[in-house]
Amino acid sequence: MKRDPHIDGQGWLMTATRLPSPTSKRVPATPRTTLIVVHNISLPPDDFITDSIARFFQNTLDYEAHPYFDHTLRGMRVSAHFVIRRSGEIEQFVSCNERAWHADISSFFGRERCNDFSIGIELEGRDNVPFDDAQYDALSALVRLLVKRYPIDALAGHSDVAPGRKTDLGWPRLRHESALPSSFFPFQPNTLSNI
Repeated sequence: MKRDPHIDGQGWLMTATRLPSPTSKRVPATPRTTLIVVHNISLPPDDFITDSIARFFQNTLDYEAHPYFDHTLRGMRVSAHFVIRRSGEIEQFVSCNERAWHADISSFFGRERCNDFSIGIELEGRDNVPFDDAQYDALSALVRLLVKRYPIDALAGHSDVAPGRKTDLGWPRLRHESALPSSFFPFQPNTLSNI
């Protein structure tokens, strides 16, 4: 039986594969979730067929399995709310009602610590590898659900909230496919020429 695509009262997407991460925390009472931050990720770089992302977000990654893990990721505690695989499958690691550790040192128009008021979505990919149509379809549908459920009024790439430190923009088609007003995309020019 197919599950209804909605986010339940506990902040879980009913159609996602649930893989809870221990790297999360209750959202502070004051900040409301008003931002979605979109990232890209592949572990190891350019490898899209492993379960390394899930293991990384669940703190079970074997750092000896690849030199990149040992030199770059050892000791890090990171999570995102969602990962969208190349197939369009959505995995959820942190409830939308909790804080995930996806944006690190970040700022959104003067508001520091974006983790406190944002939902992080990772697309399996790289800066130099186009995302698959299935990923854009899943991302657009997920964003529409989140905007219905939470007081979200903006979307940004990780590179927008951590400029100079991150380059993973990864979502130039999202504005068009989500059909959200341009005000939701403060970092994109008021044109759709980059679709």
